[in-house]
Amino acid sequence: MTERDLVVHGEAELPDVHVDAYNARLRSGRGFVGDHASKSAFFAIVDGWRERVGRAGVDPFGSVPSARLGGRKLEKMMGSKDLVAAAIVHAAVDEYGRALAGVIARFLRQDSWRATERIVIGGGFRASRLGELAIGRAEIALRSAGKAIELRPIRNDPNEAGLLGAAMLVPSVMLGLCDTVIAVDVGGSHFRVGLVELAFDKPDRLRRSRVAHLDIWRHADDRPSRRQAVDGLIHMLRRAVRRARKDKLKLAPIVAIGCPGTIRPDGSIAQGSQNLPGNWESRRFNLPDSIRAAIPQIGGRRTIVTMHNDAVAQGLSELSNVRDVRRWGVLTIGTGLGNARLTNHAAPDPVRNR
Repeated sequence: MTERDLVVHGEAELPDVHVDAYNARLRSGRGFVGDHASKSAFFAIVDGWRERVGRAGVDPFGSVPSARLGGRKLEKMMGSKDLVAAAIVHAAVDEYGRALAGVIARFLRQDSWRATERIVIGGGFRASRLGELAIGRAEIALRSAGKAIELRPIRNDPNEAGLLGAAMLVPSVMLGLCDTVIAVDVGGSHFRVGLVELAFDKPDRLRRSRVAHLDIWRHADDRPSRRQAVDGLIHMLRRAVRRARKDKLKLAPIVAIGCPGTIRPDGSIAQGSQNLPGNWESRRFNLPDSIRAAIPQIGGRRTIVTMHNDAVAQGLSELSNVRDVRRWGVLTIGTGLGNARLTNHAAPDPVRNR
């Protein structure tokens, strides 16, 4: 029996939740609906306001495109003494928040998203004050339209949420005497690899789990080919194995991955990975197989790789904070807009989050 026979990737039935849907690619007259709520969409909105203001005077940000200024610079400008600059950013947040609300409304009309009680929102944009205000603006717009839906930023750090969630893909029976796994968050601009120490023997294992070591590569700066990107990821994984050995962690021979796209049971990607370097949707390419071929063993035991969609993984990092609802969704705002809809196995605990 091969490792492929033991692991099914992209499973709908996970230890804590049922995955009702993910990687929905809804279309509008202007392309994919999710593109209207990506991080680049926000920067485009800022550029639009700057252009309008510039026609009537001087652009307070100069000639640098908003995407190059970055979220941190724009966030600082929200409290600037330059009232025009501050107003541009506030106006952009308001417009983007309403656009995000429109995207969410489209998801809520899908059969698989009906009766959603809460949506948790992650991704790099969520970490900024800009993102938090946009999430709040979107909830106001939805509630004003009669949609009783709660929006919450994912509480874990964006650099760690996908790793903690990916680790939740691993059933406790696979760990044996180990308590640490290698988790991977594959993103359109960054690869993150972490050593996640799990607490499966504790009542609330996720709250007690932690990222013991974090390695980040912003591959978007290097513009690698697919082969170079995978080689770089494998180098990060080997470095994580060495770090676990150095820190004397009880490392399981398991690599858990969150990756954009629709994940087939064999670990290949059907669609939705267009923001990754090169073509990841070729039937001749399989990331789990590539990792096992390069790292056949961890700690003298055969390497096991499990992979699911990255929005599902980020959502799993929020399990401790959604026990009071049954049906909930996930959106991740980054290079694209990841999405997933989940249903908890257990009945809601109405006092868990009070």
